[in-house]
Amino acid sequence: MMNLPETQLPEIDPTLYMEFPYILMVALALFVLARIMIYVEQLYAYMYRKPFFLNFPLSNRKISINQSSILRKEFSFYNKLSLKDKEIFHHRLATFIESKNFIGRDGQDVSEKMATLISATAVMLTFGFRKYKLELFDKIIIYPEAYYSRLNDAYHQGETNPQHGAIVFSWEDFKKGYHVGDDNLNLGIHEFGHAIHLNAFSNDDISSEIFKRGFKEIISYLENNPDVRQELISSKYFRAYAYTNHYEFFAVILENFIETPTEFRSRFPELYKYVRQMLNFRFAGY
Repeated sequence: MMNLPETQLPEIDPTLYMEFPYILMVALALFVLARIMIYVEQLYAYMYRKPFFLNFPLSNRKISINQSSILRKEFSFYNKLSLKDKEIFHHRLATFIESKNFIGRDGQDVSEKMATLISATAVMLTFGFRKYKLELFDKIIIYPEAYYSRLNDAYHQGETNPQHGAIVFSWEDFKKGYHVGDDNLNLGIHEFGHAIHLNAFSNDDISSEIFKRGFKEIISYLENNPDVRQELISSKYFRAYAYTNHYEFFAVILENFIETPTEFRSRFPELYKYVRQMLNFRFAGY
């Protein structure tokens, strides 16, 4: 009969037995601290309508010289920012572009200028958010001009489709939005307004929570003040499409907020305050 060698168990360093309770205590303490920080930030956001912090990149990403030139020449919001905020804008722009798949349709080639200006619109509108990449959407589709949609047998200038994770633009109409900067008609702002709205109601991060609270307050404010609601309609400051539904209302007033903030604040200060708070828009003179 053959004797098999006994299996030897690996020896465990006795010091591990001594260190394990301390490791467990540190892990538990970190977990409790994280939960406390979440609660404290929620309380802070409730009181001050903003997160503890917005940006904490280990290093800011850079954009190309051509992209920087495009921003300076064609994106007025960017030129109003401080040097520090411009660096943050660069980082967010580069990150946003990398996170999306830009697709041209009907023979449209997607240029660096297109990707830069479209992405700059998203970065501008979410500049007061901590999470800004609009993760609900991974595709940006660009047509050369208004395109035919079989969904409703009509021509569209743009649309926001969360089911397909896509934001769609007619490049011709997108450009028109920035050609006249104070007519409160801007396709890019309008469609990204929808995207921000849908993305916020699909997430529970601190910026989304601030946005959702602000949106609910706007609806409550208008429902409880019919005289204000009537004044909004009769003033014709917001185009009639705003009163289609709650989604269109926000997208339209966002166009006014960005393009004519001084008039907006003067005519409807309470509504302006709600929009500014829900976007945490505390820069560039807003």
